[in-house]
Amino acid sequence: MKHQSSLIDYIEQSIIHNWDLNALTDYKGATLQYKDVARKIAKFHIVLENAGIQKGDKIAVCGRNSANWAVTFLGAVTYGAVIVPILHEFKADNIHHIVNHSEAKLLFVGDQVWENLDESAMPLLLGIANINDFSLLLSRCDTLSHASEHRNEIYGKRYPKSFRRENIKYHKSEPDELVIINYTSGTTGYSKGVMLPARSIWSNIDYSFEKRPISPGDTIVSMLPLGHVFGMVVDLLYGFSAGAHLYFLTRMPSPKIIAQSFSEIKPKIISCVPLIVEKIIKKDVLPRVDNRIGKLLLRVPFINDKIKSSARKTAMEIFGNNFEDIIIGGAPFNAEIETFLRKIGFPYNIIYGMTECGPVICSSRWNELKKGSCGKAASRMEVKVDSEDPENKAGELLCRGVNTMLGYYKNPEATEQVIDADGWLHTGDMATIDANDNITIRGRCKNLLLNSSGQNIYPEEIESKLNNMPFVAESLIVMQNEKLVALIYPDFDDAFANGLKQADIEIRMEENRKALNLELPKYSQIAKVKIHFEEFEKTAKKSIKRFMYQDVKE
Repeated sequence: MKHQSSLIDYIEQSIIHNWDLNALTDYKGATLQYKDVARKIAKFHIVLENAGIQKGDKIAVCGRNSANWAVTFLGAVTYGAVIVPILHEFKADNIHHIVNHSEAKLLFVGDQVWENLDESAMPLLLGIANINDFSLLLSRCDTLSHASEHRNEIYGKRYPKSFRRENIKYHKSEPDELVIINYTSGTTGYSKGVMLPARSIWSNIDYSFEKRPISPGDTIVSMLPLGHVFGMVVDLLYGFSAGAHLYFLTRMPSPKIIAQSFSEIKPKIISCVPLIVEKIIKKDVLPRVDNRIGKLLLRVPFINDKIKSSARKTAMEIFGNNFEDIIIGGAPFNAEIETFLRKIGFPYNIIYGMTECGPVICSSRWNELKKGSCGKAASRMEVKVDSEDPENKAGELLCRGVNTMLGYYKNPEATEQVIDADGWLHTGDMATIDANDNITIRGRCKNLLLNSSGQNIYPEEIESKLNNMPFVAESLIVMQNEKLVALIYPDFDDAFANGLKQADIEIRMEENRKALNLELPKYSQIAKVKIHFEEFEKTAKKSIKRFMYQDVKE
């Protein structure tokens, strides 16, 4: 598509130019063409208008990914309302808080979310609607009830010859106009409302066109939660703006679901968090390539051409065998998995960003990407590392530019803590930057561990190695009594399938500790292993909520 000068222009022009193409499909369900989306948006606007919703009013949406979730989002922003996406994984009290804090006038929910909500805890709402069919679940406004019941009748009178391309005329937002309030699901347990202006979303869409052009009719699978800005922008808004056909899985993207759906859909571009790729490589690729050594292939320095070819073929087939590349972001990528993908020639890209930048800060395509880095600064963004020697000594990564947020909603104190007087946003990540401007993230500032001799230890780097050792599913490195302790959630299924009992698993974890320590500097060696019997709690981006596991008991 031709470059557009605003977010709304991208949406508007895509509908006009792709009128008869398929737009949104719920996997194994109904499909909406771009003209169907336009007509649903028109009816959506009729309800908002008759209910007295003003430009700038807040509309919240909370539910699993679906075509109607996308319609709700597009309908709100093209009307001039501020959309408040809420992750459906949030607990009811958190959803109540976000709806109240954002001062939302309407809430659109999925069935599973609605079952757990208490409408009396959200007194500011005029109404609550079901995403599945836009029917009202609660109305505190007669005009809202009337508009909802008579939307088709009003629509028919307003557009007697049906809704056509020439009827499209959406609200034109100013660059700094607030469009989205996205409440973070960070690993600190504290949720803040990130205010994203039109310029930030437009810039991220524009960057996607620069880096990974797709054509009208190409397919995209939406796996990332649309309630998070990564999936919302990189999948939905970029895909829709490009005239792509978006499929919503409407369920958890397990390796089995991915293999089944991707073979049918054959997506052109795939976006996901690292955990999905890591699981598929470990569980579905390596065992098929060589069942004798499995995950040990990740640690073999040289792999013969036959194994490389077989691994690449298997991995490509699992993801549909039609994609340009896989966009990986939202959390750190396992170093051994990345090395393996590079060895077999598997096309992947790394995106590094944060909600506060809507989301992209830096990224590079696989053929330009320096191993272990997250690429270079995105267009219209500046980055720097706050260090006296940024190439060799990690410091906090700072950024500023068109992508950056307006601030945190109704929280100027928190805004001042992350955006300084010169407009630099403090990411909270430790990084280095080389002479060619490649940025490498070393870990979170708040996760940095300091030993008794003053040596900096980045737990993420140790965890990345530990996670690829036999029978380890995931791990956390914490400091206790000046010593490093590894909390390990074993891959029990794999262990039991190989005949191990509980006592054997503990022995294997201790063997892993000793083997890993041979690779680590003395100051970052693990003193003790503690078995964790349940999967670690995670955010929507699949980052472990580290704050929950800092107090390790003997």
